[in-house]
Amino acid sequence: MQNREDMSPQAPDMKATAQEETDNVVPSAPPLPDSAPGPTPSPRPKLVFHTQLAHGSPTGRIHGFTNVKELYAKIAEVFNISASEILFCTLNSHKVDMQKLLGGQIGLEDFIFAHVRGETKEVEVTKTEDALGLTITDNGAGYAFIKRIKEGSTIDRLKTVCVGDHIEAINDQSIVGCRHYEVAKMLKEQPRGIPFTLRLVGPKKAFDMIGQRTRAPKSSEGKMVSGKETLRLRSKGAATVQDVPSEFEERAIKKVDDLLESYMGIRDVELATTIVEAGKDKKNPDDFAEALDSVLGDFAFPDVFLFDVWGAIGDVKNGRV
Repeated sequence: MQNREDMSPQAPDMKATAQEETDNVVPSAPPLPDSAPGPTPSPRPKLVFHTQLAHGSPTGRIHGFTNVKELYAKIAEVFNISASEILFCTLNSHKVDMQKLLGGQIGLEDFIFAHVRGETKEVEVTKTEDALGLTITDNGAGYAFIKRIKEGSTIDRLKTVCVGDHIEAINDQSIVGCRHYEVAKMLKEQPRGIPFTLRLVGPKKAFDMIGQRTRAPKSSEGKMVSGKETLRLRSKGAATVQDVPSEFEERAIKKVDDLLESYMGIRDVELATTIVEAGKDKKNPDDFAEALDSVLGDFAFPDVFLFDVWGAIGDVKNGRV
């Protein structure tokens, strides 16, 4: 049995959190006489990341994933748990810190902490105004959870509701598998003055986190990555190693993420990144709308949102913000 000290979250050695390893190359047969040997093929590097369970665990090593679902499966395999136990992951911090939330990019030196299911709780909510004061995001694998609570809002007055809580059901109707914008819409449609029930699942807490109620800071979202390159996870296609977003891209992504929260009640850096990538090289809003529809048609963004996003990207590009 391990000592409790061995199971607590450990400060990662950032010099060794991501490594490039090479597979063994099988020696080729010696060349035939009088023939020049061909070039030795370069082995493909294998990116290896270190991970822990946020409430405390030994350190594991994972590799070979291309999207968030595969990442969760790799973490689950290392710690012998079900992937459905993982609510979300943070980078370089075991705390429920939404500035460190793992999105679609992982720095090549980032240490991954997985937050697993903890206490289940039911909360009765009565809307006294149109907005509950919640910002919703999701983990990319079917779980929507609370990313921000507005100070002084209806939800803020319910002290049992915390940032990081997974919304499992609304009025006993399971919403597992729903995207964040669908959950935000369901909550917005709840009538004022009529109580409804939220079933929430909080992340399992370490001993030093019990009793802590995290509220997202008012400042801008923190950078999601560290290092000069990141591993970009994609819902379709293989993951790619690419440069950290430019200053223009970072500012545009922040503006678009703010608009997502304003219009839809969600924050999603990966979604904002995809929107900026679709629009940064377009010459007019019609081309932008067409490009966005080809990659994110399921969202059915309203025209007023698209025009505001186009304007925000243009403002950043022209240095007006």
